[in-house]
Amino acid sequence: MTKNDAAATAGPAIEVKGLEKRYGDFEAVRGLGFSIGPGEVVGFLGPNGAGKTTTMRMLTGFIPATNGVARVAGHDIFTDAVNARRCVGYLPETPPLYPEMTPAGYVDFVARLKDVPRKGRKAAVERALERCGLLDVRHREIRQLSKGFRQRVGLAQAIVHEPPVLVLDEPTVGLDPIQIREIRALIRDLAATGRQTVILSTHILAEVEAICQRVILIARGRKVLDQTLAELTEGGQTLEEVFTRVMTRDEDEASVEDAA
Repeated sequence: MTKNDAAATAGPAIEVKGLEKRYGDFEAVRGLGFSIGPGEVVGFLGPNGAGKTTTMRMLTGFIPATNGVARVAGHDIFTDAVNARRCVGYLPETPPLYPEMTPAGYVDFVARLKDVPRKGRKAAVERALERCGLLDVRHREIRQLSKGFRQRVGLAQAIVHEPPVLVLDEPTVGLDPIQIREIRALIRDLAATGRQTVILSTHILAEVEAICQRVILIARGRKVLDQTLAELTEGGQTLEEVFTRVMTRDEDEASVEDAA
């Protein structure tokens, strides 16, 4: 068992309490709280502008919170940022790739940044490339690859250090239907091992239904629902029906608040 694995099994993989992010008078995230256990695959769902990406960026240490606590594998992302980031694999909506590099070179570069031990680094890179279906294009420049393959490179860099927590932010945005199916299949395969906790931020309901076990729904920067997918869809209701009902209720509440 690696140090990251041990940290992940000691308690919640992700723990958030009272998380807030304000930009002046605008509250992008307000009073957010949830806990995700090791090995869970959770859909972080909400309409555009709900605060999903802001939350993901706080969880990964890319932006500071205004208030609140966020822990990854037991490490506070704000006071113990180095160790917290070592436990996270992050695929942002637009992966920060270097177009002149090759997939093999880029993933190796990230492995060095993530302190993958030199002795096992080559094997770790090969394993990440293979899991993401990149062996055939490993020596091509990233600029020459399709968007679908660039997303695969983004996934490979996120998993190369075998983190206990994967944070995926809109991983299929902008892809064509075939590429979407391929990336979803890759994520399902990663999640199926049970070795990693996955939080998938998206506004696409089908994505959550295809991959996730549990749904956290946010609206206007706050949590409005947190249940397993099985609980939400029991009785034959669809996730779309649940989403529509909850969002309609939230909009009605927002109208009352605005009127007050």
